[in-house]
Formats: sequence, C-alpha cells, structure tokens
Amino acid sequence: MDVLMGIWTWIVNNILTQPAYFIGLIVVLGYALMKKPWYDILAGFIKAVIGYQILMVGSSGLTSAFRPVLVGLQTRFNMNACVIDPYFGQNAVQAAMEDTSSAALSFISGKSFSLVMFLLLFAFILNIVLVAFRKVTKCRALFTTGHVQVQQSALAFFLILFAFPALKDQDWAVLAIMTVLLGLYWAVGSNLCIRPSQELTDGAGLTIAHQQMFGVYLASKAADWMNKHSKKESKNVDDIKLPGFLKIFNENLVATAILMTAFFGTILVILGRDFLVEQKFMKESQDFFMYILTTSFEFAVYLSILQLGVRTFVTELTNSFQGISSKLLKGSVPGVDCAVTFGFGAPNAVTIGFLFGALGQFLAIGILLLLKSPVVIMAGFVPLFFDNAVIGVYANDKGGLRACCVLPFVSGLIQVFGSAFIAGMTGLAAYGGYIGMWDWAAVWPIMTVIMKYLGVFGIVICAAALIAIPQIQYRKHKETYFLEVEDWQKCKEMRANGTK
Repeated sequence: MDVLMGIWTWIVNNILTQPAYFIGLIVVLGYALMKKPWYDILAGFIKAVIGYQILMVGSSGLTSAFRPVLVGLQTRFNMNACVIDPYFGQNAVQAAMEDTSSAALSFISGKSFSLVMFLLLFAFILNIVLVAFRKVTKCRALFTTGHVQVQQSALAFFLILFAFPALKDQDWAVLAIMTVLLGLYWAVGSNLCIRPSQELTDGAGLTIAHQQMFGVYLASKAADWMNKHSKKESKNVDDIKLPGFLKIFNENLVATAILMTAFFGTILVILGRDFLVEQKFMKESQDFFMYILTTSFEFAVYLSILQLGVRTFVTELTNSFQGISSKLLKGSVPGVDCAVTFGFGAPNAVTIGFLFGALGQFLAIGILLLLKSPVVIMAGFVPLFFDNAVIGVYANDKGGLRACCVLPFVSGLIQVFGSAFIAGMTGLAAYGGYIGMWDWAAVWPIMTVIMKYLGVFGIVICAAALIAIPQIQYRKHKETYFLEVEDWQKCKEMRANGTK
C-alpha cells in the first residue's frame, strides 16, 4: 500500500496537479494514437506545455496585480474575514484537518489529506467510465483541469463529511459516496457546457472543466432567454460603435487599461500611499500616480499574455484529442481551464463581465456588513475575475451587452451570499477560506443541505439529479446530441433546418 501511495503521490505532484504537463501528456497520447511522427509529437508536447505555462503566467500576473487591493481591504480596514478563493478554500480544509484543538471541527479533525488524493483518483476514474459508456450515460466530456480537481476534492471531502459526521472513521464508505457525487459532478458539469462552448468557439472541440460549469450553462440559457424576450435587440459588446472620444473603448487593450485604472485607482487612492509603502507594494521613491498607472496597465498586459497562451496550447490539444476520441473515447471532448474562453469570445466582454461581477460581489459584501453577518466575506481574485469574466463571455455570445452586464452582476451576488451561508453553516469560515466560485456557492451548498437533513435519501436525490441531467439534455436533442462533438458543422446545418 505504501508503494502504491508513493507512486500515486508522485503522479499527483508531478502530473495531475501540473496542468501544463497533464495537457502535454494528453497531446502526446493523442498524436501517438494518430501515428504522428515522433518529431511532431515532441513539437506538440512542447507547444502544449509552453502554451499552458504562458496562460499561467498571465493568470498569476492578474492575481498579483490585484493583491494590493485584497490585502488593503483586509489589513487597512481590520476585516477578519473568510476569503473566497480556490486556494484559500483548499488551505482552509487542510487547516481544519490539522487542527486538534478544543475548537476543532470534530468531523474533519485529524483526517489525512492523502484521502483527498484517493478521492481525486477514484472520481477521475469514474469520469472516464461515464464517458466510455457515453451511449448509456450521455456524458461526453473528460475533466482534465488537474489543479481544480485537487481543490474540489478537498472541499467535497469536507462538505460530505460535514453532512455525514458518523462516517468519519469509515474512510472507504465515505470515499465511495464522495466518488459517486464528485465524479458525476465532473462528468455532468463539463458535459453541460459542451453546446454553449461549441457555439462560442464554432466547433473548437472542447468544453470547460472548472468551478462554474453549472453557472455558465444557466447564464447561457438566461442570456438566450433575455435576447428572445427583449423588445429591443441587445448588441454584441464588440459590435457597439461608440461616438466621439468613446471610440477608444472599441480597442480591448485600451478599454481594459482605462477601466482598470479607474477601478484600481479609486481603491488604491482610498488605501493611500503610506499603506502601500508600508506593505511593500511600492517603494518609497516611487511616484504614487505612476504606481497606480503601471499596476492598472499590467492588468491589460497579463490578460493579453493569457490569451496568447490559450491560442498556443488549444490548437495542439484539440487536434490531438481527435486521436483519443477516435481510438479510446470516441465522441468525447476534453474539459479544460475556463480561461480558454478568453481566446474565443468578445475581448471586451471579459472586462465588462469582471467589472459587473465585482460590483455584485462588493454590493453583497456591503449588505453582509450592514446586516452584521457572523461571516464576513472577502473577495478573492479568482472568483472575482474568472467566474464573472467567463460568464460575461458566454452571456455576451448569447444575449449581447445587456446579458453581459446583468448575469455577471447576479453571479457576484450568488458567490458572496452562497459562500457566506455554507462557510458559516459548516464552520469552515473560521479557517479563513472557501472556494467561493459559482458552483460551490450554489450547487454544492444545496447538495450539502439536502444530504445533511435527508441522510442516505439525500445522497440518492443528489446522485439521481446529476444522472438525470445529461439524459434530459439528450432527449431534447436526440438527433444532434452526439453530433455536437462528432461533426459540429453537420450539427449546425441540421439545427438551422429545424432539427433539434
């Protein structure tokens, strides 16, 4: 058992939790199955790994650019709060496991994080099985975003043990329950996003596998509804021609830089120069105005870097996955990081989605403070940006500017209120973090409450609901359902002619 655990730990640490190499491995496998020459396989591997690394540089840069704001809101205003961020959420679960004090959460205290890794393995295997039997399960997507799987496995482990504390000492029983629910969530959630993603990318052959899959699907549906029932057509963000000097906002780089300067600048001015120097975000010799300008412009820089990374690795991934789908998992698509959508959607939708999502989050946080909530939420950058920007991209594609503004705003409210509820109810807020992204602020809290108060029957309800979702999708579009991934152009033609 120790040897197997050692091997699995190495795989987790060096491949599964390193998305660049995980994606690279998928590319190698796909090209090998397509019998590509070794040099093409090598080139594909290198481009996939480097492309994803470029994406992560952009992602990390965005996070670091936003850090002074988050630290300032927490430190300057003495807010002792629960940060909604995937990494804070994972760290909070680990801290709860390691806490053996009198105030510890008894249902999780003393548990080993290695069990979380077993959960990841078992849930991933279940995802593969569900896709392999897609004709029965109707699941067509494989969740490949490794670092996200670790975060979700940790929180799922925590939430299900909270619902069933009596199973604390029955590791394999609780792992079995967790495997079914988490594996189904990965397969069903990424499957939900196939059609909106194919429509957004015009058949790129991928879907998103992240933390807001149900949120993206519902936002896409809501945007489509808003577009169809609106008296006045809402234009696509990038189709809007602004008059006079406002035309500068037609350029994505310019729009992002200006809006971020206004957004960041206001907050940084409130925080003050002395605070930023004290926290070593800026040097004593730096000019305050130039610091604000540079930091704000970096947002546009890192967003451009991120989009370059997407374009670099997605081509290799989608091409290679043809080999996997044709030989091993025919009729399937890879589920990838949600940031991939930024390379396909309207560029300005990213900025608008982020800004309106931030407005929703900050309003919700203000309401919690006014109501003297026992749980005060601190905005984390990953939900703040990636959830809402991604939802903005999908919303704009279906419903234009109106949907791009409204739906990320609603998303921001859900992220804060949902996270405050579940983090407070479970006690995780005391450890300073929660994932806080759409699905984990809405879908998983609902599932947790159902299981907590209905017991085994609650497990059956949650599992049955997840199993039913792709079946319902299939029955609505029997003729074209599998064509969405097998032949997108034919699927489009059939639907244009009235076939569902």
